[in-house]
Formats: sequence, C-alpha cells, structure tokens
Amino acid sequence: MADSRVSKFAKVLVEHSARVVPGDRILLEGTTAAEPLLRELYIQILEKGGHPHLMMALPGMMPFSQDELYLTYAKDTQLDFVPTFYKLAYEQFEGRIRIHSATNTRGTTNLDPAILQRRGKATSVITEAQFRRGADGSFKWVTTLYPTDGYAQDANMSLKEYEDFVFGAVHANEDDPVSFWKSVEGKQQSAVDYMKGKSQVILRGPNVDLTLSVKGRTFLNSFGTFNMPDGEIYTGPVEDSVNGWVKFTYPANYGGASVEGAELTFSNGRVSTAKADKNQDFLLKTLDIDAGSRTLGEFAIGTNFDIQQFTGNILFDEKIGGSFHMALGAGYPETGSKNKSAIHWDMICDMRTDSEILVDGELFYKNGQFVFEK
Repeated sequence: MADSRVSKFAKVLVEHSARVVPGDRILLEGTTAAEPLLRELYIQILEKGGHPHLMMALPGMMPFSQDELYLTYAKDTQLDFVPTFYKLAYEQFEGRIRIHSATNTRGTTNLDPAILQRRGKATSVITEAQFRRGADGSFKWVTTLYPTDGYAQDANMSLKEYEDFVFGAVHANEDDPVSFWKSVEGKQQSAVDYMKGKSQVILRGPNVDLTLSVKGRTFLNSFGTFNMPDGEIYTGPVEDSVNGWVKFTYPANYGGASVEGAELTFSNGRVSTAKADKNQDFLLKTLDIDAGSRTLGEFAIGTNFDIQQFTGNILFDEKIGGSFHMALGAGYPETGSKNKSAIHWDMICDMRTDSEILVDGELFYKNGQFVFEK
C-alpha cells in the first residue's frame, strides 16, 4: 500500500515550496530511487496546471555537479561542458524541485579533488542562475531528500528508522503539513526583524571566537521555500569583515568527502589558516578552488529543534536547533552578499553549551536560544 506520507510530502513541495501556479514549467530532478515521490510530484504539478519536466537519472548519475559516472569517465573537455538542458531550465523555467536520492553517498570520495573543482567551475553558471533568479523571485527552487539505504547508513539508522526521521522532519505525518511550515515563518520573523539595521555580530564559545559585520545586509527567514526540511535565519556577512577562529563540531561533508575537526582562522574576511583532523588535504584544495572560496557567503542560525541528531546530510544537519553554520563560497544575492564562487560549503558548530552571540554589544542568543528583547 502506498505511503500516505509521500503524498503529503509532495503537497508541501508543490504548494508551499515551489508554489506552483498554472503555466509554471517545473524541472524535477531525482534518481529512480525517488520514484514514489517523483511520481506523486508529477501528478500534483499537473493538477495545479503546471508543466512537469522530469529529469530522472539512475543512481550515481545526478545531480549534475556530483555525477559519479560522469566524473569518473569524462575527459577534460567533457568536464568543462555545461549541461544543455539544465542550463536552459535554470535560465528559463519558473521552478525546479531537486530530490537528493543517492544510494551510495561515497561514490566520489576517492576522486581527485581537482576533477570535482573543474566540474564545479563549469557548472557554476547554473548555480549562479539559480541564486540570481531565486533572489528576484523568477525561479522558485527547492531542494529536498528522499530516504535511501545510503542516507540511512550515513545516519546509522535502518531504512525504516530513516524514513520515519525524514517524513517526521518535513512533517509529512501531520494532517496539514503546509500550515505547519507557514507557522514557522511567524515564529522566526521576530529574530529577523531584530537584526534589521544591526552591524556587528560576535560569536563566543568553546569552539568559536569570531567577529563579523552584517551592516547593510539582510537576514532572511527560511521556512521551507528553498529547503525542505527547514528552520534557520541567514544572511551574507560583509565579505572583508570576518575575523577570528572557529572549530566546527560536526563533520563538514562536501563532494563525497567528510572533513572532521575542521578549524579555520579568518583575517579580514578570508581564511588565513585551515586544518582538520581528517581529510585536511581535501579541505585545503577546496579552499583554493577560486577567488571566492576562502570567503564566507553565508552566516546562519539553525532553529529546528525537531532535528537534534547529526545524520551526515547537510540538508538536515545545518538546521539543527542550537547550532550556527557558515558557508564558504557563493552567497545569496538577496542577502546583499557579493561573494561568488563555484562552491557553497556549509560547516556547522554547536552553540548549546557556554556559548553566546552578541549583536551590537547586546546579548542576542545564549546556549542555543534567542534571548533578545523584542
């Protein structure tokens, strides 16, 4: 019997995230492992009067920037090739729904980082179109995940346990999950409003001592439009303002590699020194991809206390309530970020113990909770 949670999951993505209206051309990205959700999305988009365009791949073949088979066998000229249909869709369509659905999350782990970097540069024009058109509202994109054995193994769960975790995190087990996600917007808006017109942010704790500027930047309320599940407020810090040190308490996963104990020191906005307990070489090579890869494109606070366990997947882990994360590389233009890069690498730090965030000298956040005066 079909899982009713899949239908509700699709409803959230179609009605709340992608906000499909008649005439919308929607790109559907996923592998055959996500067939139940892709099938339901296809039906519901048609019911809304949209035009679904299905780009279904075999496991190991998508998304375009981490295509295991392509990266393994492509020659240099092919690594430099920009995928025709993706480029067209990201530049012209009204929306896209990407369903991460890998069955092997380690397929690219042992590839030369230079290959990943070269491919990332080629496809950066697609990412740029996504961010630019997402910022002006002409492209309604959302990224989510369908539970597979690969993700379950990363999270140290059985497939059934992981299915329950995923469907619970997106609230597909509730009668009206769309209403839930709309309510998240209201709960987070007071923190976003507080940050309007503010300048300096200081983070202090056992694993962080950082100062950055958000002067002239916009904090955004993330409640399930670009990511599902969701729960964060975020901005793009002033590019040359970040100074200090941070050791990320969770593994930083990117391009099939897991960097553990990543520790970064910033000087005038750029990573000046970096080290890690595991995969330090990968960290250092990725930092040198391009001119923007040592600069922060995002600073965010995770607010989703329904997600409290690390699963090895950034879509969930960056939302952990009581944490903050920072992304090296490309920033979101709608925040005011000017940083451009082929990468956007989120790294997460716990803030639930002996930690605080000061905003313009006033206590804003302490031990994982907002404490500002409204």
